[in-house]
Amino acid sequence: MSNAVTSVPARPARPSRRWPPALLLSLALLGAGGLPFPSAQAAGAPDLSQAVEYKLGPGDQLRIQVYQSDDLTLETRLSDRGVLSYPLLGHLQLGGRTLLEAEALIADGLRKGQYVKDPQVTVVLLQVRGNQVNVLGQVAKPGRYPLEAGVNRLSDLLATAGGITPLTGSDIVTVVGQRGGKPFRKLIDLPQVFSSPDASDDLVLAANDVVYVDRAPVIYIYGEVQKPGQLRLERGMTLLQGLAAGGGLTLRGTERGIQVQRRAAQGKVEMLQPDMQAPLQDGDVIYVRESIF
Repeated sequence: MSNAVTSVPARPARPSRRWPPALLLSLALLGAGGLPFPSAQAAGAPDLSQAVEYKLGPGDQLRIQVYQSDDLTLETRLSDRGVLSYPLLGHLQLGGRTLLEAEALIADGLRKGQYVKDPQVTVVLLQVRGNQVNVLGQVAKPGRYPLEAGVNRLSDLLATAGGITPLTGSDIVTVVGQRGGKPFRKLIDLPQVFSSPDASDDLVLAANDVVYVDRAPVIYIYGEVQKPGQLRLERGMTLLQGLAAGGGLTLRGTERGIQVQRRAAQGKVEMLQPDMQAPLQDGDVIYVRESIF
C-alpha cells in the first residue's frame, strides 16, 4: 500500500475586496441607527404630518382602501350632508370626522359585520371641497378658498388670495365665523402678527370663516400743495407728515391758517387748525391756503 500523498493544487487566493470608505461609514451608521433614511418631505413632498387633524366636509373627495380586499376599494365624494354610501355598511356619517376617525368607523363596521376578520382601512383625502373660507375686500384675488389638510393660518390664506392690495388694503383684517357653536369675530393686526414671536397671533381659520380686508384709511389734501388728492393714512401720521406726503407746499402756499375738516362722532363736520405735530384721522380733509404776501 502506497503512502504517497496526493497533492491537491492550492486554491488561488481570492483577491481582497476594498470597500469605499464612504460606504463603510454609511454601513456603520446604519447599524448604529444613526443614518436617517430619505423622507418624502426631503424629496420635495408637502408635510402632511398634520393631515389627521383635518375634519372632513361635504364635497370632499376620498379614496377608501381595505388591505387585501380590492372589492371594497371606493373613490367617491361626500354628500351635501357629509354622508358616504359604502359597500356592505350603507350610509356613514363622515362629515366632521378626521381621517383617522373615518378609518376607525369603517374598520369597526366591517369587523362587527364579520365581513373582514381584521380590516386594515386607509382613507386618503384626494380633494378638499367641503371646508372653505371666504376672502373678501382688498385682496388681489377675492373668492372662496378650501382649507387644505393640516393647520391653516390667516397668513397662509392671504398669500393664497394673492396678498393685500398695497395701495388700498388695510393692515387690519376682520375674521368672522363660529367657534364652539357661538358667533366669533376678531380683528387681526397684521403688523403685530409678523413682529410677534408668538405664532398664536396668526389665527388658525375654521370652516366657513369670512376674512374681510377693509379699505385702508385715507386723508384728502387740496389747495397750495404739490400733489393734491387722496392719500393713504399711515399709522401715527401727523399733519406735517401728511403735507410731506402731498409733496409739500407750493411757492404760493403758507403754513399759516392750514385748516383740517374732520367729521365728529355725531356726524357734524368741524373746522380745526391743529399744530403740525397733531395726529390725523381717517377722512380728514386738509386745506392749504395761498399766501397773501
